[in-house]
Amino acid sequence: MTRYPRDMTGHGAHPPRPNWPGDAKIAVQIVLNYEEGGENNILHGDAASEAFLSEITGAQPWPGQRHWNMETIYEYGARAGFWRVHRLLSDLPVTVYGVATALARAPEQLSAMQAAGWEIASHGLKWIEHKDMSPDEERAQIREAIRLHTEVTGAPPRGWYTGRCSMNTIDLAAEEGEFAYIADSYADDLPYWTKAGGKDQLIVPYTMDCNDMRFAIQAGFTAGDQFESYLKDSFDMLYAEGDAGAPKMLSIGLHCRLIGRPGRAMALKRVLDHMRAHEGVWFATREEIADHWAREHPVRRGLRPSEMDRDTFVAEFGGVFEHSPWIAEGAHALELGPTHDTATGVHSALARVFRTAPDASRLGVLTAHPDLAGKLAAAKRLTAESTAEQSSAGLDALTDEERATFTELNDAYTAKFGFPFIIAVRDHDKASIMQAFRDRLENDRATEFATACRQVERIAELRLRDKFAT
Repeated sequence: MTRYPRDMTGHGAHPPRPNWPGDAKIAVQIVLNYEEGGENNILHGDAASEAFLSEITGAQPWPGQRHWNMETIYEYGARAGFWRVHRLLSDLPVTVYGVATALARAPEQLSAMQAAGWEIASHGLKWIEHKDMSPDEERAQIREAIRLHTEVTGAPPRGWYTGRCSMNTIDLAAEEGEFAYIADSYADDLPYWTKAGGKDQLIVPYTMDCNDMRFAIQAGFTAGDQFESYLKDSFDMLYAEGDAGAPKMLSIGLHCRLIGRPGRAMALKRVLDHMRAHEGVWFATREEIADHWAREHPVRRGLRPSEMDRDTFVAEFGGVFEHSPWIAEGAHALELGPTHDTATGVHSALARVFRTAPDASRLGVLTAHPDLAGKLAAAKRLTAESTAEQSSAGLDALTDEERATFTELNDAYTAKFGFPFIIAVRDHDKASIMQAFRDRLENDRATEFATACRQVERIAELRLRDKFAT
């Protein structure tokens, strides 16, 4: 594997400011999963009963049998839990992740969702695992989910979340649906664009931590106040970040059969009261967040080095280390991926090749650099990068005395070390460059070789920043 598909960088240290409506400090997005009636059940043509996210600890599928206890727990979500949650949330914008077959079996609940103005996104055809499906089978399920969702609700879904997904889900969903967003990701606190299904697809990440599913797993919540405390802490942290100029999105996941129980619903009520007591909170559906993000932060098509063939990559980055295209050739053969499609990412790959090269090869990189304010500069034979760098420190406008001093220092340095004096001039002015020249002349060769190599890497970093900025 020479191309690593995962993006481990994302928005990085300085995420974009989302510019939420009203300059809100936080976007709060509440999801109500409606799965009751779409779970595994031999009545639905499945091989066994459901065993996921219920009050039954350690539940196992019952092959070929219905499971009365499991069925009635799910029925509680539809019969009682939904209505309790609906009363708590009916005045808020909510996104419903609706399993298509469950919605088809819930006309009263669906009517209430629509009357409240809630967004109804697709949660797939059935609430089952997709990891072992062939791409063709999963594609057929997605198509049927969209068809049935449209038939039952009156409009096609603009959002998609499978949940129990496969490695093919996002690509297939992007291909099959004209979705404003897909939510099968837990990778960020903000939306982000990705390539899926041959196009740019917006991802609005979901959550597994701010999620009442943790009442149904062993390493989760056992009491309502634990859920309440966790949600409040999450809100307070993100609110403080937004107050400091870096707003985020808080996603909260709910299930009718879980949060709809009285002892948990009261915790949700207290959380909502806490959030409503703050100014600058934007409660929004995921559809609203997706549309806002697409307007404020449309797809940016910058450099994508990990997608370049070898010749293109070398043509683009072969001059970053002065006259040393072999470094770019070696970097292209490394395990690159989307996380390398930044100045820092490409620099990391190039620097790895440079650092592990034999001393003779690294010496060749050093000797490829021109003298500062030397004969090549006077003859205007520097690379464009070197010309701009030396000009930035005023080395193209020296007095006769300064030029004579640089010539003397260059000659002394090269005679002692066997390579030219190298320094990232953009980090300095003329005076500090001159002082560094004199100071480094006192080094032994090993120390100065290491120092010069670090400076070469710094020069490459600055060049890459310029390249990606433009």
